[in-house]
Amino acid sequence: MPALICGSLAFDTIATFPGRFAQQILPEQIHILNVSFLVPTLRREFGGCAGNIAYTLKALGGEPAVMAALGSDGAGYLQRMQELGIDTRHVLTVGESYTAQANIITDEDNNQITAFHPGAMQYADRIEVPGDRNDLALAIVAPDGRDAMLGHARQLKAAGIPFIFDPGQGLPMFNGEELRVFVEQATWVTVNDYEAKMLCERMGCDLAELSRSHLLGVIVTLGHEGCDIWVQGQAQRVPGVAATAVLDPTGCGDAFRGALLYGLERGWNLERCVRLGNQVGALKIACHGPQNHRLNPAELGLG
Repeated sequence: MPALICGSLAFDTIATFPGRFAQQILPEQIHILNVSFLVPTLRREFGGCAGNIAYTLKALGGEPAVMAALGSDGAGYLQRMQELGIDTRHVLTVGESYTAQANIITDEDNNQITAFHPGAMQYADRIEVPGDRNDLALAIVAPDGRDAMLGHARQLKAAGIPFIFDPGQGLPMFNGEELRVFVEQATWVTVNDYEAKMLCERMGCDLAELSRSHLLGVIVTLGHEGCDIWVQGQAQRVPGVAATAVLDPTGCGDAFRGALLYGLERGWNLERCVRLGNQVGALKIACHGPQNHRLNPAELGLG
């Protein structure tokens, strides 16, 4: 059964800085920051959380249905998703706006600086969770326009569709009470370690307390170290998978979430879902761009 993926579609302009940001930024001069980075490599990629998650889920053999907004320049992106066999019936084209744009610079330690223009993403609240589909197994609310995230979470709850709350880089848009409502509506929560600290700080709790609730799990990704699964106050560490190369971290979290959805679609337990996510994340980081990794389901033990 399909998984509904609510989130952004964007074009990513990705540049690599062959040095360390920390060596270029003087902490004592941060109040007059004026920094320039020479970036000898530059690529433009298809991106955005919804697109990246859908790409991985489809590559694994899942059934993603994307619910997101594109701008007047998004025809090529729409065509690409359709050629991949991704359900795009809930993608809105906003003629008066450009597609969202992310400009990302990555240093040699895989630290990133991102400038993001939301573009059509700001109109994603015009799309509503479809009320005429009874085939949706689950969903994810990933970073998107603020009103869209609030509305889509509320609509999924009303429709009885279990969903993952994945606030990601959108987390700072919400206060503690709004985050509490998201969590109350969700079935699972997934964040990275930094986002986990911010989420708990704003909600006034810790991960043990957060997981000791109706949630079926809180998943905290830890980069190459793997992932922690929190269920009813207890944490389980699932070790990471060594990558053959570390080329580009852009989209690794989304690749992990695509694998997570794949496993949940099939009723797997969280440990098995996360182990697949760690495998897929390691394959993604060995490729440039968020949607260029190739996955062989048989090699991943998926039959």
